[in-house]
Amino acid sequence: MQLQFYKYQGAGNDFIVIDNRSGVFNSPSPKTVSKLCDRRFGIGADGLMLLQLLDGYDFEMIYYNADGNPGSMCGNGGRCIAAFAHFLGIVEKETKFMAVDGEHETKIPVSDFVELKMVKVQDVFLSESHCYLNTGSPHDIRFVENADEVDVFNTGRNIRYNEPYRLKGVNVNFVEITDKNCLKVYTYERGVENETLACGTGVTASALAYFLQKTDKKEGFHKIEITVKGGKLSVHFQFQNEEFSDIWLCGPAVQVFEGIIELS
Repeated sequence: MQLQFYKYQGAGNDFIVIDNRSGVFNSPSPKTVSKLCDRRFGIGADGLMLLQLLDGYDFEMIYYNADGNPGSMCGNGGRCIAAFAHFLGIVEKETKFMAVDGEHETKIPVSDFVELKMVKVQDVFLSESHCYLNTGSPHDIRFVENADEVDVFNTGRNIRYNEPYRLKGVNVNFVEITDKNCLKVYTYERGVENETLACGTGVTASALAYFLQKTDKKEGFHKIEITVKGGKLSVHFQFQNEEFSDIWLCGPAVQVFEGIIELS
């Protein structure tokens, strides 16, 4: 079987994207997905996404981690699949789609740039040693003095595979405050089981944790600028009555190449 695919990246977070509106690639096996995402024996990616039809929405996003298993929400993946829908001519400047964590909206103000509305934040835990927020995916946040000195792979892996996260896993973010409302974020991602060049739900969680723990929490509109190893992202939101609303993840979403691969 020959499979048409597209490769997208959002600040270095890269994905295989497949137009599955015809149902040509339904329920792929973990082995198939992991092989396609393998950087030596496949196409290479942090994850794989299917764009599918769903009544009442422009499309449905089905996401698989690089290890082949179905994943929780991927923020940069959501931005990239919206760019793909725009490329296919399904949408123009705005979209409404369904993902594993619920309904999302996107805006595409200019070519190769997508703004994604995130779901309501859940399960917020703050402490001196770390923070935990679920922004569609679970995230542990650690504030550090110098992110470049952190062994992201080994330190992140140790946190991910030990209590209290051992059974379900977690994404681990190391956050350096570089200026007021400016962060540097490096992330170890579960499912990829490695450091990635960017993580959309991770920078969202990091921005909100920073706001809650490191600012005076003024009500109103806020924008946090974030540098990741693959480029720059931003998170903006409203904060009112001790609650976040209108949380948007913004940044590049670029098609890298397309191709056909033979599936055995």
